[in-house]
Amino acid sequence: MRTRHASRLSALAAAFVVFVLGLGCAAFGGVPERYAYFSAPALDDAWSPKIAGWQRREVRDQGVLVPVAVPAVSEAPSDAVPAASASPGGELRDKYFSFRAERKRALAREVADWIQSQAREHYVADGTIDHWATLEETLSGDGDDCDGLELLTFHALRDLGFDAKEVYRAIVYRPSDGQHHMVTLWFEQPDDPWVIDPTGAMTHGMPRMSALPSWVPIKVFSDTVEYTVLPYDPRSTTSLAANE
Repeated sequence: MRTRHASRLSALAAAFVVFVLGLGCAAFGGVPERYAYFSAPALDDAWSPKIAGWQRREVRDQGVLVPVAVPAVSEAPSDAVPAASASPGGELRDKYFSFRAERKRALAREVADWIQSQAREHYVADGTIDHWATLEETLSGDGDDCDGLELLTFHALRDLGFDAKEVYRAIVYRPSDGQHHMVTLWFEQPDDPWVIDPTGAMTHGMPRMSALPSWVPIKVFSDTVEYTVLPYDPRSTTSLAANE
């Protein structure tokens, strides 16, 4: 996808919100430490119409999305799933939540590894017009660029049991060269989400956003909600958590 020139929305969002609606997928190649990810967008937010347009088409296409038959798989060997981390003297509650967290992280990392491997075969650059595909369009077209491939991660995590208030699409921006990119954010913690990049252009694996200081998140959204990301101000009443 193409790089576009960015402009500032307001003093509060300086360097974090851009007016231009093209999302430049990054080429395979003094930031706040914390963000308020779930701030209400401004009434004149230039990203909002494009997000809303995609949301309408995504919800529409979900009605025609038909999965293929799932092939039968054999039972995994009993030692395939690691046992929960044992905390000496730990209570069952602690062991349960520790085990659950370990398995969710392992599953999310598996999704990240899978989509990044598939992107090498199914990455299809946009033409002269930047089009945000729906999941159905991405599957029907046998691929897409970063914003289409990212949908496989976004939907897969939710389909595999991750809460809708934990998983969001995100537009990120690299100030050094003006590149924009689409990734999935998993908010295991409300103030420092895990990043899953479908193409690996921003990062490989599944690091936290705080480990990627050269990239700035500017928008967080799903198929039903939209938020603007701002530098976190402890004096603000804005919640760090989603308020759907």
